[in-house]
Amino acid sequence: MKKARRKSKPDTPRMHLRLTLAACVLASSMAFIDGTVLTVALPALRRDFTADYALLQWVMNGYTLAVAALTMIGGALSDRYGHARILSLGCLLFSLASAACALAPDIGWLIAARVTQGIAAAMVAPSSLALIGSAFPRSERSAAIGVWAAASAIAAGGAPVLGGWLTEVLGWRFIFWINPPIGLFAIALLYFAPKDRMEKRRFDLAGAFLLALSLAAIAYALGQIGPGEKGMEAPRAPASVIIAVAIAGLALLGVYAWWQKTTEHPLTPPRLLKNEPFVGLNLATLGIYGALAVGFFLLPFEMIDRRNLSATDVGLVFVPFTLAIGLLSRAFGKLADRYGARMPLIVGPLGCAASFLWLAAGQGVPTWLGIFAPVCLTGLSMAVLVAPLTSAVMSSVKDADEGLASGVNNAAARIASLLGVALAAGLASFASSYVFGMITAAALAASGALAAALTLKR
Repeated sequence: MKKARRKSKPDTPRMHLRLTLAACVLASSMAFIDGTVLTVALPALRRDFTADYALLQWVMNGYTLAVAALTMIGGALSDRYGHARILSLGCLLFSLASAACALAPDIGWLIAARVTQGIAAAMVAPSSLALIGSAFPRSERSAAIGVWAAASAIAAGGAPVLGGWLTEVLGWRFIFWINPPIGLFAIALLYFAPKDRMEKRRFDLAGAFLLALSLAAIAYALGQIGPGEKGMEAPRAPASVIIAVAIAGLALLGVYAWWQKTTEHPLTPPRLLKNEPFVGLNLATLGIYGALAVGFFLLPFEMIDRRNLSATDVGLVFVPFTLAIGLLSRAFGKLADRYGARMPLIVGPLGCAASFLWLAAGQGVPTWLGIFAPVCLTGLSMAVLVAPLTSAVMSSVKDADEGLASGVNNAAARIASLLGVALAAGLASFASSYVFGMITAAALAASGALAAALTLKR
């Protein structure tokens, strides 16, 4: 069923459209910031709560799991009940969950509040983009979406710098206190949003539930693979329990695949699995973003715990990565449009693999050479592949499936991050975990290049 899109009425005040766009940008930026802002605060959380890596990973993964499993449901809710209404509800829930995070007395409370944040983010991200699409006329829609996308990228990329500064100067809890004012202000601006046409939609809630349970079980098992740490809050589960949970997670994934073939409104229609380029591109996405998750989970611990850098310094190390993607992605996207996406999707992941091997080899050398330089290479490599990957995914399906393809690929990136962080947490308690983790990240990135090479035509 097609989405009902409403062009803005000729008499819609221009100021109302600008205020609507501002609300969408603020709301989505808030959600994107909290996806990455805690990266540099993890060592501080580990100390404050005396939590081991296996438990600590859920501060990140509770959020990511909810977003990965529920984003497509959030988009359907937006179509059914109105984009502005769902966006307002998402902002309110996100603000309340952020306050709960800031007040967390223990790690369990924080994880539960982060899951709630993720549920809200799954409402905010798709509804903000859909509201822009319905509010603006076609002649202005691309420009408005460009503003939204640029702001979201800057917010996500700049989050580690903000998180590092807040953690060092005010404490990690202030990372969450900045959200309620932003969320409430966005809700106020949405008063001026044009009214939506609402469309009857059915939701695959069972599919989302099965996917969430499966991913949670697999992530738990991955996070438990290490020997554990003495003196930390949560001891490792017995090997028999870990194996049983892993098998249950894989079995639930099989049930999810069966359900997608059975239900009339699947989250991931089975016909997409018959599309070889689309499947290959999503496998490449899993490898690339899984590599980033593993590497960037372990990197702050290396810089803070071993090299004694401040949280602000750690955030600044990520600035070149953000700038490279923000400033160079468009240029590489144009090159891919002219010469094809296959080569960037091979060269980019291989560049990431080389950068992680460089990080693994650079543990005993100065920070500028052992960390800063390879992170710059990671940013350049991602700039090479981000735009061609998105373009190739959209081009691999029919026009009618572009929105669906985008949603599935976004979910694949989230799932890769979820499982990558879980794997990194499991590896972190081993001796030489940093080196081994970076080698693992390099292997994952190289697998992304291989998937692109095998499935995309020359």
